[in-house]
Amino acid sequence: MIKVTLDHGSTATLEQGATVAQAFQALGIACGRQVVAARINGELVDLSRVLSADCTIAPIRLDSPEGLEIMRHSAAHLMAEAVRDLFPGVKVAIGPAIESGFYYDFGVPEPFTPEDLAKIETHMAELMAQDLPFRRDDMGREQAINYFRGEGEAYKVELLEGIPQEKVSLYQQGSFIDLCRGPHIPSTGYIQAFKLTATSGAYWRGDERRPMLQRIYGTAFPTRKELARHLELLEEAKRRDHRRLGRELELFSIEEEAGPGMVIYHPKGALLRSLIENFERREHLKRGYQMVMGPQMLKADLWKRSGHWDNYRDHMYFTEVEGQMYGIKPMNCLAHMLIYKSKVRSYRDLPLRLFELGTVLRHERSGVLHGLTRVRQFTQDDAHILCMPEQVESEILGVLKFVAEVMAIFGFDYEVELSTRPEKSIGTDAEWDLATNALTGALQTWGLPYDICAGEGAFYGPKIDIKLKDALKRRWQCATIQCDFTLPERFDLAYIGPDGERHRPVMLHRVILGSLERFMGVLIEHFAGAFPVWLAPVQAILLPITDRVHAYAQEVARLLWDADLRVEVDTRQETLRYKIREAQVQKIPYMVIMGDREAADRTLAPRLRDGTELKGVPLEAFIQRLKEESRTPSPANSA
Repeated sequence: MIKVTLDHGSTATLEQGATVAQAFQALGIACGRQVVAARINGELVDLSRVLSADCTIAPIRLDSPEGLEIMRHSAAHLMAEAVRDLFPGVKVAIGPAIESGFYYDFGVPEPFTPEDLAKIETHMAELMAQDLPFRRDDMGREQAINYFRGEGEAYKVELLEGIPQEKVSLYQQGSFIDLCRGPHIPSTGYIQAFKLTATSGAYWRGDERRPMLQRIYGTAFPTRKELARHLELLEEAKRRDHRRLGRELELFSIEEEAGPGMVIYHPKGALLRSLIENFERREHLKRGYQMVMGPQMLKADLWKRSGHWDNYRDHMYFTEVEGQMYGIKPMNCLAHMLIYKSKVRSYRDLPLRLFELGTVLRHERSGVLHGLTRVRQFTQDDAHILCMPEQVESEILGVLKFVAEVMAIFGFDYEVELSTRPEKSIGTDAEWDLATNALTGALQTWGLPYDICAGEGAFYGPKIDIKLKDALKRRWQCATIQCDFTLPERFDLAYIGPDGERHRPVMLHRVILGSLERFMGVLIEHFAGAFPVWLAPVQAILLPITDRVHAYAQEVARLLWDADLRVEVDTRQETLRYKIREAQVQKIPYMVIMGDREAADRTLAPRLRDGTELKGVPLEAFIQRLKEESRTPSPANSA
């Protein structure tokens, strides 16, 4: 007999060999279709797992994040079975759950069409209705290799050959067998609401030198109502796509002849970026940061010394000058350390906060490039804080406060993650423990809830990642705080302490908005291109009705320009209705209509972006109104 304890304390005694599902039944937990898996002593397992010893178990419900991920991963297997049935000879690669659903990669001769997706969906529904059980089979790795080699599944064989464990697990539902660690839902009938959403090409293992596979994306939810809501958000996301709005609003372009991942800013986009940069400079100077600027490339020896050569070289570009190898910077930290080393530092100089709007280049694979949110050249609002160990927590708290204030100004909510040491890293265990404890302590002092992302830290230190949430509740990587004891050691950074001895400083790497390109892409979609007045590249457009008021329009424009307001004048020989429609497409906050009456009375007739019309507004009153709305919001009154 074995003793099974529920996570909140209830216990039951069962015969050895009982399943998790039977244990829940004995504990009075009604599973139905709402419990999809379990945790045994912290390990995620299927409900069919056999119990062999005393243990503590907890149910995983379908409406929990873990339950949803398990169901979506099972939906990926269901989709793969449907594809195998409909397209004989297809080769299957990998099919994970992702944040918004799932995908599976296939080796097929031709790309999938929209008609193919419809057929696959129909067959998935048929398989779902059969309520096929998911069955796990543990076998030796070599046995599994022989099985998949016999099936002609070369991608599965390659995956297995890279697995060090001698035992692996396979899952089967219906006629489909897949290499998978699980767990899975009990049967396909648990998948009630799903939709295939898109297809794309994807290189095997993300390597452009490997075969191009065809990826099918899908999503699944516990209920049809939740699925319908998600599909509505997807349609809204298409309408807000920053790549489309970037063209329509004449903000930026990415031209194939210039190179993928290289952004070309048009006048309005360059102005929007300048507004953000100027905001950044003001906010950093207010908080005691000093402006610096480093070169675009540095000798390769420095990158070897920092560890980038061994740990980040595949993401870097290199060039040779007079027989000397240089690395084009993917990060700004090296020049900042050289600034620190340029003279002897005292403990009285610390903390030293160095800030740079630093442009970097990274070798991103072409398959992952996406508009502004994933590019090869971008600018970071990068800063490095060098401080004494006893100052670390207060400096991290200062950055967290900075992030909170900036997110409030732009109107973003956010979530926090703590990422710990990755497998490929530098530094000692003691240094990593110190850095991780410093970040954890600051988060706990600030009172922020956070998730732990094991093994996802930078190669030189753990980090706090801020994921902002946009108007559609999507999460985007934004601010980062990285605690680094290693690079100061490698570059022999020091300060003279109160005792007159040399001591090693700690370095915090941090960004607030992160990549300006990515932030602009998120900002465009968050506001659907309708920026608040203080950010709008064009705040008002003057629309004279007749040639007789052109002189008045130019006078008003000069007054607005003198007040540092951003205004255009449309004197084209077009109808007023046409001009208003164009201004609405450009999402300009104010369309100012000017006729003979307005010119005579020195008034204006502003039309707001939402369609509200104002009549007879005195010129000075309008200028004052626009100046008020052009001020950068403060955290206290922003929303």
